[in-house]
Formats: sequence, structure tokens, C-alpha cells
Amino acid sequence: MSGFLGKLSPAKRVAGNNDLPLFYVNPMSIEPQSCSRDTPKVSATFAELLMDVEDVRNNDQSTSSRALKMASTITSSASSFNSWTSAPAASIPISPFVLSFNDLTYSVKIRKKFAPLACCRNSPNNTTVNTKILLNGISGEAHEGEMMAVLGASGSGKSTLIDALANRIAKDSLRGSITLNGEVLESSLQKVISAYVMQDDLLFPMLTVEETLMFSAEFRLPRSLSKKKKKARVQALIDQLGLRSAAKTVIGDEGHRGVSGGERRRVSIGIDIIHDPIILFLDEPTSGLDSTSAYMVIKVLQRIAQSGSIVIMSIHQPSYRIMGILDRLIFLSRGNTVYSGSPTHLPQFFSEFEHPIPENENKTEFALDLIRELENSAEGTKRLVEFHKQWRTKHAPSNNHVNKRNTTVTLKEAITASISRGKLVSGATNNTSNLTSTFQTFANPFWIEMIVIGKRAILNSRRQPELLGVRLGAVMVTGIILATMFTKLDNSPKGVQERLGFFAFAMSTTFYTCAEAIPVFLQERYIFMRETAYNAYRRSSYVLSQSIISIPALIFLSASFAVTTFWAVGLSGGANGFLFFFLTILASFWAGSSFVTFLSGVVSNVMLGFTVVVAILAYFLLFSGFFISRDRIPIYWIWFHYLSLVKYPYEGVLQNEFEDPTKCFVRGIQIFDNSPLGQVSDAMKLNLLKSMSGVLGVNITAETCVTTGIDILKQQGITDISKWNCLWITVAWGFFFRILFYFALLIGSKNKRR
Repeated sequence: MSGFLGKLSPAKRVAGNNDLPLFYVNPMSIEPQSCSRDTPKVSATFAELLMDVEDVRNNDQSTSSRALKMASTITSSASSFNSWTSAPAASIPISPFVLSFNDLTYSVKIRKKFAPLACCRNSPNNTTVNTKILLNGISGEAHEGEMMAVLGASGSGKSTLIDALANRIAKDSLRGSITLNGEVLESSLQKVISAYVMQDDLLFPMLTVEETLMFSAEFRLPRSLSKKKKKARVQALIDQLGLRSAAKTVIGDEGHRGVSGGERRRVSIGIDIIHDPIILFLDEPTSGLDSTSAYMVIKVLQRIAQSGSIVIMSIHQPSYRIMGILDRLIFLSRGNTVYSGSPTHLPQFFSEFEHPIPENENKTEFALDLIRELENSAEGTKRLVEFHKQWRTKHAPSNNHVNKRNTTVTLKEAITASISRGKLVSGATNNTSNLTSTFQTFANPFWIEMIVIGKRAILNSRRQPELLGVRLGAVMVTGIILATMFTKLDNSPKGVQERLGFFAFAMSTTFYTCAEAIPVFLQERYIFMRETAYNAYRRSSYVLSQSIISIPALIFLSASFAVTTFWAVGLSGGANGFLFFFLTILASFWAGSSFVTFLSGVVSNVMLGFTVVVAILAYFLLFSGFFISRDRIPIYWIWFHYLSLVKYPYEGVLQNEFEDPTKCFVRGIQIFDNSPLGQVSDAMKLNLLKSMSGVLGVNITAETCVTTGIDILKQQGITDISKWNCLWITVAWGFFFRILFYFALLIGSKNKRR
């Protein structure tokens, strides 16, 4: 039985760990049954294979026949996958992957200012520039099927080395070379064949473990794979990660109970290995976990390595059990290598350095303690660094495994052979003319990405209805207050002023209520950066999808506000007037939401974002034309008037209200209402009208229309843009800020050190 399991997968059997799977079968290597003659017929699905394995475990009868049946099935499945990728495994020589890095050096400039006097603080003579070396000539190798761990104290350069190898440092800032099987690893290719797991668990809290992995599969696995195959891959990965008992549990956050810390970390690893990458980078995957959870995470990584991947991680202080799993170690001290090699050689190394490791002592703890002690000494770790160079040169022949690699096989052929064995699921295409065309930059077209992003956002929002509820409550409360404050406005001079105040407050409110969109993207910011860093989807797909799925909520909010206020306030225009008022509110929500979304892409802090939004919206209201008409704004500020987002919807609804030339708002004696003469009797006002009529030569009675709606628009300086143009300009502002949001993501999410 053990021999059969050994043949089933390159992964090794793990004793004493029942919650993790004993083997791993890549479901991508299993073709469904087909009627085509050219497609090999498969006798069992992946789920059936798993059931057969359980039967083999628990039933002693017919063990040999079942083993032969499964071995035959998997062989047929492998040949089926080879046919699908148009790259027969038998014709491609196998060459194990070796990631080599040589003389990696990275430094940053730290500027310090010395200014004893405030007046001299900006003087360039008071600025000193110090260069801090984070990596100093780091070299080494990582092999397929092995795990390499980078160790060291805080500030030693562990994460920096992982970032350098994972192409997260700008090429012009990093010196040295990184090659895969002797060929320079291009950035575009590395994004396809590798994955990077961040130290923080960046996950959507309201999605379950299974949903999280399934969305990752829909992003990273190609459209050519059926839904059934993607689900099979997710189910196999859940078993591989030991997450079967937590598959239906939400991830959770501070306010929602979810999975444990160790399970969360394994989910973070799972979403980045869903496409079975050739190289996997991890930044302190055991940080913050207890000993058992950390050990389980490392066991999962061991399975990933044994399935044909290179695993490179930084780790702070591994336990004794974890040390027994690791294959290669690199100890760093302030950017220098103080040891590199197998964990089994540590005692010999420190013994020759005249600091032998005592018996029953944890080797890594001893090494790290000694390194810290040397760092605090006057000489530092200089002697240890030099000794390591000599020791490495002395033992180089026995530790050098490069000769095991088939140097006649090109990198493209090695990757193609790896794909034929079931690795790199999203990278296989039929075109093998060159490296850049062989592997797709993105697994799916943009419209598929938009659908998946939209589905995930909608599902996440449905499980947090309080977010829309709070926003709707704010809009409804504002609408009810306005409706009761400005009930049934009359056609008088006071009614005109009250209408102007209502429109100014209503339009500005629509923009202020959009400020809640700031945390929405900021909560997803680092998830977005992680997913786009390795081409899970396009930035344009994210922007378009987020824009489209926001529209239904905006329509609902706009309709609620318009219905609450339009007839209660007594606005004019009837059904056509209501339609334009609703469309203007919708356009305002759209422009405000787009503006706030753009700012959230620029400002990374929630409190700072709210401050900036409130301040800018206050300026927009100031220059909208309500407090001071356009004709009275100083010439040097007129440009801000035309940039004000509040200006266009405000002018649009004013024209919608006052565009009827037959509607009168000031008649006869009402011209005295806003003056001291407004307190005199009506008889006195009529006498004054007669006197004015005699002087002006125009008969003015108590019913004579003095001011129409057109006159009010002229008084407000609203004559240059029609109401429909105001509406279209507001909508255009929304699209403009969405485009700016895209460029903000394009520039701000490079996620590389300089």
C-alpha cells in the first residue's frame, strides 16, 4: 500500500499528521470524458479517484486490483493533459529548476537634516545624505523540490532579499543577477510562473474559505478550463492545505468570528498557489502563529515544494520541528550572508568557527543568539562573514548540485515540460514560438475578469447590508429633514430664496454622502495590490467592474432622495421636472462617488482621506454660485468656479425650476418684501406703486408680474449653459475621475521598492 501511494504523487507521505492529505493529485491533469476520437477517454473523475483512495485505505479486499486501476487511470489522465497542452511529456527532456542569484546588492539613501534655526531648515547645506546597505553581495541557489529559508534578526534584510528575488525591487536599484536554469528571469515571465505571499493575511472577511479559493481559481485559471475542473482544483487544494473542516467558514475579522490564525494563513497561501506556480515566495509565513499552526503551514509548503516547486521564505525563528523540514538556510546579518547551506551543516560550520553548538541546543536559536552577540560587539560580524566566504569556497564542490541539471534544455523547454506534468495551470497555450508568447500575461479576457470581480464585490456587499443601510439612512434622514423644512414653497420672493437654499444644500449633500466610499477601496487596497502584482486581473477590469456595480446602489439612493423631496417641497415641472431632478441627483451621486473613489486611490489613510474630501467639497460649494454669483467672483478665482462639481447640478436644477417664462415669482407689492418697506401696510405699498408707475410711465398694479423665473436665472448668472448640458457635464466629471482613478492605480500600485 505504501508503495502504491509513493507512485501516486511526488509528494511524500507524512506520518502522524491526519489533518493533512497523504498525497496530492493535480486535478488539471485529469481530462473529462469526451466523444472525440482524438481525446483519450478517462475512466474516473477526480472526485471518484479520491473516493477510490478512501476505499483502498479502509478495505483490505481487492487492494491490488484497485491500485492497478487507479495507476492506470492517472497514467491515462496524464497523457490526456499532455494532448491538451500540445506538449507530449515523453518528447520533452526533464530539467529540474534551479533559481540562482549572484552578488545581489541593494542600498537606499537616507536624508538627514540638521537645522538648529528654523530659518535655515530648507538650506541644502544642512542636508546630509547617508547610504544604508540593505543587501551586500548576497549569493545562493534554490532548487526544485526544496524549501529555502532566510533567517536573521529584525533589520537583517530577510524581507528585502525575498523582495529582490520576487522582482519587487526596481531593476535600476538592484545590482546583481537572478537566473532560472542559467537564463535571466524576465519580469513578465516571472509574474506568470511565480507567486508571492505577503506577511499580512489580506482577505475579504465575509467570504468563506471555499469561496475565497474559488474566486482565486476563476482569476488565475484560464477560461478554457471548465467550471467543474476549477472546482476540482479548489477541492484538492482545500485538502492539501488541511482546510476541509473550515471550508464553509467565513474568513472573519475583528467584528465577525471566522477561521483561526493558522487557517487564515493557509488560505493566504492557497489563493496564491491556485495555479500551481513553479516558484513560491513567502514573507514570514509563520509570523504570529503558535508552534502547531506554524508547523502545519510549513508542512503544507513542503508538499508544495515536493510537487515540483521552488519555495523560498523568510522566517524569524523556526522551531526544532520546522528546522527538520527545511532544506536550505541563509542567515543574514545587516545585509551580509553569515551562513548559507544545509541545516545539517550548521554544527560543522560553527564548530570550525570555534563556537561549537552544545548538545541538545536548538541550532537556529544558538546561531541567531551568536549573530546578535557579534553584532553588538565592536568588530561586528565581519569575521563571521569572512569565515563564511572561506568555508563556502572550501565546501563548494560537495554542496554544488548544478551538475544535476540538464544544461542542454532551455528554460522554455523546462517550463513546457513542467506544464505537461500539471504545473502552472494558467500558463499553457498552444503557441510555443517564444517565451513571451508561450505564456499568457493574464489567464482570462478582461470581460471575464470584470464579471468575477463584480460577483465577488456583490457577494461581499450582500453579507454586509449595514453598509448600504447606513448610507440609505443618511440620504433618507437628509431628505426627510429637507422635505419638512421646505414644505410647499410658495411663489414669492421668500420662496425664491428658500428654493435657492434647498437646491444648494441638496446638491452638496449628495456629494458629502459619497464620502463613505473612501474606506471601501482603502480596505481592498492591499488585496488589489497583491492580486494585480502577479497578473490575477487587469487594473482596467477592476475600475470598470467597480464602476458598473456601483450604479444600481446610486440609482436606488437617488430615487429615494428625489421621491422624498420633490413633491413635498413643491418643485415645479411635473413628471418631466421630476425626471430631470432625479437624473441630476443620480449624476451628482455618480460624480461624487467617482471623485471620492479617485481620492481613495491617491490617499492611503482613511482619516486623511476624509479630511481632504470634506475640505475640497466645501470649496466646491463655496464656488458653486450659491453664496456669490458668477458675475461677482473675482477673476483670479473664476477658474475654481468652473472646476466646482457642485456648480453644474446646482445650475441644472435651478434652470429646471425657473425655466418657465410664464411663471411669476414677484408681483406688485411683493417687490417691497425684502426691504424695510416690507413692514408698511398694503395700502401704503399700493400708493408707492402708483407713484412709481407715474415716474416710470408704466402701470404697475398689485398683480403685475415684476420678476419671472428667467429674471431669477439672470440674477444668479446662470445663462451660459443649458440644463441638459449641466447634466452631461456632471456625468462627464464622473467618467473623468474614474479615468484618473485608473491612472492612480496604474502608477501607485507598482508595489516595488526604489
